[in-house]
Amino acid sequence: MDGRAVAPAAGTVLNALATGTGSAFAIDAYTEATVELDAGGEVTGEITGAPDADTHLIERCVESVVERFGDGQGGHVRTESEVPMASGLKSSSAAANATVLATLDALGTADEISREDACRIGVDAARDAGVTITGAFDDASASMLGGVTVTDNTEDELLARDEVDWDVLVWTPPERSFSADADVERCKRVAPMADLVAELALDGAYGRAMTVNGLAYCAALGFPTDPLIEAMDRVAGVSLSGTGPSFTAVGDRADLEALQDDWNDREGNTWLTTTQTDGARTT
Repeated sequence: MDGRAVAPAAGTVLNALATGTGSAFAIDAYTEATVELDAGGEVTGEITGAPDADTHLIERCVESVVERFGDGQGGHVRTESEVPMASGLKSSSAAANATVLATLDALGTADEISREDACRIGVDAARDAGVTITGAFDDASASMLGGVTVTDNTEDELLARDEVDWDVLVWTPPERSFSADADVERCKRVAPMADLVAELALDGAYGRAMTVNGLAYCAALGFPTDPLIEAMDRVAGVSLSGTGPSFTAVGDRADLEALQDDWNDREGNTWLTTTQTDGARTT
């Protein structure tokens, strides 16, 4: 009883910490999960290249799917990712989505549940594992469904989904930032700006929404605004991604390549990719 699936990472349009409304877009970088089920009842996990990493989330994803569709199976889940952990690029959501789909694949029940509901299984598992504050349905839905999504994370409700075709520039500094450690009370003070970002996103003005979000959350979370200022007059949108430390910019390839020359002067890694509209899938 083996299954395998991949799920894309994502960037932020609107961080949901202030109001519970969030928005994210899938990017062409992936986490793969392989699940091997057995009759033992115990679930173990491993993250390739990170032997000391916490595997509670992916293990809980397997357990949750088995509780709903299985018959008490245990087994082993292994994830391998192109996405750096704790970088603001939704690595946890991608891992959860890939693990849920891989487990459904192993059970032969992948056709018995919509991708939206499969996404909700991973969101609930993330809450159980304590790796998210908001539930991250915005991040998870973008990863699972592809494109850009706008969500109400308090109700796990999908408010809108759209397909976008952007080139994407990512800058990831060397430090890490865990979303569960973010100062939620400070973030709630930017709620008026978050409401504006939500209005822009629901009107389809995703680039402008990103930029307003980036300014508000850099201020709330103590990240520099210099990467935003350098990008604003050259790209369609730029933002801090999640609770950082990564920044993402979207727009035309040539403009992003020029911006990359500036961002390359900073410590860390920059890379160019594209948006992804297909979402997660079994392989």
